[in-house]
Amino acid sequence: MSSFTIIIHIVVSTALILIVLLQTGKGADMGAAFGGGSSQTLFGTGGTSTFLSRLTTIAAIIFMITSLGLAYLSSHRSTRSVMSQMPPAATQQTDQAPSKAPVQPTAKEADAAKSTPLQPGENQPAQESGGES
Repeated sequence: MSSFTIIIHIVVSTALILIVLLQTGKGADMGAAFGGGSSQTLFGTGGTSTFLSRLTTIAAIIFMITSLGLAYLSSHRSTRSVMSQMPPAATQQTDQAPSKAPVQPTAKEADAAKSTPLQPGENQPAQESGGES
């Protein structure tokens, strides 16, 4: 559908360029009034303005419709690709170095330490001295 619309768009744009180039300018009417070659026109004196102007209007309408159609088709393009069919890559786990952060006791261990007082002779946790020399 998209390629058909593109082909029609290119043909109509080329035809529109040729139709506009075939038309005579506004200043040519004055030269034709004084006998400046009006008998050599292809469509006669009055026939060229109506025929080519209608053809220009039709070509311009078709050009605008195909432009809007191509804009719509390009904005609603599907997002399928070859890569979407590939399975996700498996990641390898590496051994992590032990963390240097102190391990916090769980709630049960903290409650057990609070509820059972230390007996004389049990080891107490070592505390660092803060600067005694």
